[in-house]
Amino acid sequence: MVKVTKKNVAAIIAAIGGEDNINMATHCISRLRFQLKDESIVDEAALKEIDIVRGNFSSNGQYQVVIGQGTVDKAYEELIRQTNVKEVTTVELKEENAKKLNPLQKIVKMLADVFIPILPAIVASGLLLGINNVLVGVGIFVEGKSLVDMYPNLASIAGMISMIAGTAFAFLPALVGWSAVKYFGGNPLMGIVLGLVLVNPALMSAYEIGVKEPHYWNFFGLEVAQIGYQGQVLPVLVAAWVYATIEKGLRRVIPDAFQLLIVAPVTLLVTSALSLIAIGPITLAISNWITDGIVSLSNVSPMITGILFGACFALLVITGMHHAFLAVNLQLISTTGRTMFWPIQALSDTAQGSAALAMAFVTQDKKNRSIALTSALSAYLGITEPAMFGVNLRAKYAFVCSMIGAGLAGGFIAYNGVISQSIGVSGLFSILSITRAGWGAYAIGMLIAIGVPFVLTFIIGLARRKQGNAGF
Repeated sequence: MVKVTKKNVAAIIAAIGGEDNINMATHCISRLRFQLKDESIVDEAALKEIDIVRGNFSSNGQYQVVIGQGTVDKAYEELIRQTNVKEVTTVELKEENAKKLNPLQKIVKMLADVFIPILPAIVASGLLLGINNVLVGVGIFVEGKSLVDMYPNLASIAGMISMIAGTAFAFLPALVGWSAVKYFGGNPLMGIVLGLVLVNPALMSAYEIGVKEPHYWNFFGLEVAQIGYQGQVLPVLVAAWVYATIEKGLRRVIPDAFQLLIVAPVTLLVTSALSLIAIGPITLAISNWITDGIVSLSNVSPMITGILFGACFALLVITGMHHAFLAVNLQLISTTGRTMFWPIQALSDTAQGSAALAMAFVTQDKKNRSIALTSALSAYLGITEPAMFGVNLRAKYAFVCSMIGAGLAGGFIAYNGVISQSIGVSGLFSILSITRAGWGAYAIGMLIAIGVPFVLTFIIGLARRKQGNAGF
């Protein structure tokens, strides 16, 4: 493994224009993140030659240098030692960069900032649900029987796993409430309470709408249905914004001595009432319209939808707009119980890994081969940034080959009706998130996502190697 040294960090600083070109700096799990005064003076050719650098790109006002997990924190510490650069958190850098964004980018950023913090809970629940599917799925190991049927002692284990796996989705408004109220500047703990209000057992479950007749409150002639919003995203998102807005307003006018007694109770009561009376019903209707529209469009031609989404998903990642699909997937799962888009996204990530793996065989540079191999492994385990930004985009044709493979794989599984009932880990283990009936088709789709990008990248790479320009 390449080590972080004073020399290679100094080379990074020089390549991005020197200390004077850096306004702010921070880092995430795998990348150094900068706000630069002038990105046009970055020497990208010099960056590519630095041994610890696996890639570089600009997104949403941030210039990012891919270093790698476990190494980036050391590089960041050395960068701070060598410079007088303002050290900020990732959140502070995002807030500063947000001033440069257009309205659409601000919406996407908001969705990313709200949903990414709760993603570990969603992924963990999705993986547990996948394990439960293996235990209770009929015909996986023996025709006509599940593991629970074969070994009845596993029934209690499967039941417990199912209960645990379903918790994050059943109380999704509480998770979203915490993250959203925090994002909008309110008390995040009260965001949890607000989310729990919307899924209180005293309310009729949203899953029973149309099956049971709800009870009603009567407020001076205004009848309000006692309906919860289990699994819903949009109602609690809007309610969180309302809560944070009211809370911040009250904090400005209520004396400090009375804030504990007034701010939280009043804000929670007003927001909860507004949510049950107006916000919830209106946003639920909007959510259903959006869901019906997406489902209708995808039903027109599932294969074409799968091809287009699979091929274009990597482009969405580059722009950061892929974060919006996390909310779309969660809404589809909560409303219809399934999503066709998550399996396609997972295959797109796999295709990125396969193209990077092919580049490891094509390139004749030892450093690039090492970068390509480790990036491919990372992508196969669900982390695609090193493969996408460090290898495939730099080679260009490898990125195009990955898009072709992802499009073909996405079209195939969409045509065969492959769906997921949860969001899990991406890459090779993504099959655990797929419903049992779709395992066969998804496995073939996985082979397409692995084979097509690898073969195309390898063939084109060999042809370009003869011309002396196959590397990255």
